[in-house]
Amino acid sequence: MVDSNRSSHGVLRKRAPDLTPQDGAVLHRRLSRTDLIAIGVGTIIGAGIFVTTGVAAATKAGPAITLSFVLAGAICVLVALCYSELASMAPVSGSAYTYTYHALGEQPAFLVGWNLLLEFVVAGSAVAIGWSGLFGAALESLFGWQLPHAITAGPGSGGIINLPAVLIIVAIAVVLSLDVKITAAVVKALVALTILVLVLVIAVGAPHIVAANWTPFSPFGMTGIVGGAAMAFFAYLGFDVVATSAEETKNPGRDLPWGIIGSVVIATVLYILVSGVLTGVAPYTSLDNEAPVATALTAIGAGWIGSVILVASVIALTKGLLTVIYGQTRLVFAMCRDGLLPRALCATNRHGAPVRLSALLGLAGAVIAGFFSIDTVAELVNIGALCAFAVVSIGVLVLRRTEPDRPRSFRVPFVPLVPLLAVVGCVGLATTLSGLTWLRFAVWTVVGLAVYLGYGYRNSRAGTPAPAVVPG
Repeated sequence: MVDSNRSSHGVLRKRAPDLTPQDGAVLHRRLSRTDLIAIGVGTIIGAGIFVTTGVAAATKAGPAITLSFVLAGAICVLVALCYSELASMAPVSGSAYTYTYHALGEQPAFLVGWNLLLEFVVAGSAVAIGWSGLFGAALESLFGWQLPHAITAGPGSGGIINLPAVLIIVAIAVVLSLDVKITAAVVKALVALTILVLVLVIAVGAPHIVAANWTPFSPFGMTGIVGGAAMAFFAYLGFDVVATSAEETKNPGRDLPWGIIGSVVIATVLYILVSGVLTGVAPYTSLDNEAPVATALTAIGAGWIGSVILVASVIALTKGLLTVIYGQTRLVFAMCRDGLLPRALCATNRHGAPVRLSALLGLAGAVIAGFFSIDTVAELVNIGALCAFAVVSIGVLVLRRTEPDRPRSFRVPFVPLVPLLAVVGCVGLATTLSGLTWLRFAVWTVVGLAVYLGYGYRNSRAGTPAPAVVPG
């Protein structure tokens, strides 16, 4: 008997939510609510708070960057509510890809997963390159050691290989091959250190705020505020990483909404406070550099904390890289297990970790980070995220109509208003991105269609007839 949710020739294949894993591809449920919030905050509070805040303030919004984070955070909360409902309905790995599969069908789901893969891999490589630069700066500041340019930059930047970026990705891939509880413990420790440093920045800087630095408050107008919010979206990838951990969560129906929404709220508050302090203690035009936090503190005579900030930045990027690569392995794990990509890659070791994927994706990220300089990374990441978030929000509306009686341990309030506002917000931010970014996104999507038609469609589990039931 063939499952009614499966079709070898249907236009839109859909998958039943209780599709069981095959071939031993099972993740272990080890993560608590605290672990999820730590993973989310650990991903969101990364490079963005130490770099993006200054660049966005200087080039997009001015002191109104605080409003940009309010806007970006509000849209993310709306999307997070939609994520939470779908996560409670389908507590398996894959996040937006899995939710789209259940709501809209296989083809849209593959494209969402394909674009999220680009988002995760590019983001991971970009964070590794940023980590390399900050690591070198910290070595020079603390010990006077200067690494040769030949081994800290790719050929496009006048070097041979960005060796620190390669090594940190390899180290992260090794950690991710261990028990997921070890990963969670490392993330929680690094998150705690990062938040302590941010509290220190706020406490040191707040008494030195000069109101004149906030005038004019919005030099680029509403367009600048929206542009700043679009740039800030690079930072909010974290809650999608939380959703990818659904299959490793002890009580996903109860804890995933807390992890998703809680991490967005905590991170948004920290971004608003830090960006307010930075633009209050230093002119926003001075923050367009790789270390805006250190720049602002130097302006108030607190240069002594510069070394602390550099170390904190390295820590923040380490945990950010850890969670981003964690997210990409769980996303591709789900796609491989469904047969849309080679199934052999989703095999797990005795710790329940997808070690083959960790190695493969780690290698891909190391090659990109080691040999390429990545421009417009934030925009490439943002466009993939915004499209995925919009599709997930639409999925809530579709499932409310097609499966109204299906159990939901968490329900989005004020439907259809909240999902519709989430879609409008995501589309609105996406329209601010450059035409070149849209072109690159279109090319990657066309490649994805070719992969799906050439491999995924023919090998999909949803397209394979279920085995006949033999009477006992």
